[in-house]
Amino acid sequence: MGEDVKKFKISDKTKKMVTDYLLAVAAAAVTMGVALITDMAPHYAVLIGALAAPATKWASKHSKDYGRVE
Repeated sequence: MGEDVKKFKISDKTKKMVTDYLLAVAAAAVTMGVALITDMAPHYAVLIGALAAPATKWASKHSKDYGRVE
């Protein structure tokens, strides 16, 4: 992947935007999956989504906003 990224010369701003988008998609997938598997009430699914989105952002070591810093 590293060579392909160098070919396209993607800016840091674009990389951050795509990464944030993919993290949001992952959080939505977790929320939807848990809600569908457990057949839970919608307000619990919203609560899981509210916790999953910041958790995925925190888990990303590339996020400098409030992600893990190594």
